[in-house]
Amino acid sequence: MQTIKKPRFIIKQTNTAGQVPGKIIFVGEQKQTDVFIELIAYNEKEYVETTLQSIDEVFEYQQKFKNVWVNIDGLHDTKFINYVGSLFGIHTLILEDIVHTGQIPRVDIEESFMFTVIKMLSIQKQTRELNAEQISMYLSKGILLTFQEKDGDVFEPVRDRIRNAKGRIRKFGLTYLKYSLLDTIVDNYNFLMEIFGANIEDLEDKILLQPNNNILQEINRNKIELNFFRKAIRPAKEAILSFKHFKTDLINREEQLFFNDLNDAVRQANDSVESYKSMLSEQLTVYSTNVNNRLNDIMKVLTIFSAVFIPITFIAGIYGTNFENIPELGYKNGYYYMWLFIITIAIAMLGYFKYKKWF
Repeated sequence: MQTIKKPRFIIKQTNTAGQVPGKIIFVGEQKQTDVFIELIAYNEKEYVETTLQSIDEVFEYQQKFKNVWVNIDGLHDTKFINYVGSLFGIHTLILEDIVHTGQIPRVDIEESFMFTVIKMLSIQKQTRELNAEQISMYLSKGILLTFQEKDGDVFEPVRDRIRNAKGRIRKFGLTYLKYSLLDTIVDNYNFLMEIFGANIEDLEDKILLQPNNNILQEINRNKIELNFFRKAIRPAKEAILSFKHFKTDLINREEQLFFNDLNDAVRQANDSVESYKSMLSEQLTVYSTNVNNRLNDIMKVLTIFSAVFIPITFIAGIYGTNFENIPELGYKNGYYYMWLFIITIAIAMLGYFKYKKWF
């Protein structure tokens, strides 16, 4: 029995139809059972990394550290998300967006907070399909809250930089940390794009050498994954670009330069998607042309054979009749003369076709 794939481009929203705006309803696929709370608190000289049993423990670390990053895995527990919102003064409309995993990437910046929604992409090794996970980031003074659908992310290099005080991350504030997380997500876009790009470019030689149904399926599969890529990256580009237009005390002038650089990185990913999208369209055209050319070559050979055998068939038809008075039948070497005539005609026709460069 053939299994039906779950839709990846559209998330059903039947639970939210007709509901009051701001009501916290989880929308999407539940990807884990329990909710996990991870905390990293740091300043320039020291840091703490731990797992919290209760979100209330955060305030203890806020008293000791200037920068506190809380990562929450699991969005299905709406009561817990609502409680988090009440603790940190997060508006219910933002909480609604956090638990709605079909949100379009965007940035909301006010005087007291910055809220960002973006898609984190990953690839399945066996099926080579892309998966998207919604990441929500809420930054206010002294704390950065990140919300993920499930455990596992691409942020380990950032955590490693905090642990080992690499670079400037421990010297800067949470806005720089948020930039670093967004930068890691965008870098992963480009990394995945390199994987798909190499595969797409490898198809070019295969299309010319061995065009078959497997190649056609590979082209179509890459087109589907590239469209999925495009659906995540294009709005992310617009969202990150909006950092240029907002003015807030949460982003100083130096940090603004980093967000500008982030805009260049996401533009590069978007341009790569558009380039490979055009390349796939060209490959599909080349594939169709190559298949048609091969078909024309086959038809040309068959036509040549047919043309050669038409006079031979005519001769054989004449001498295969049942009339008694056929003069040549009385010749002693008539059979051999007939074969000599047939071979001469075949060679002459093939020579003429070669002269005309018909094959």
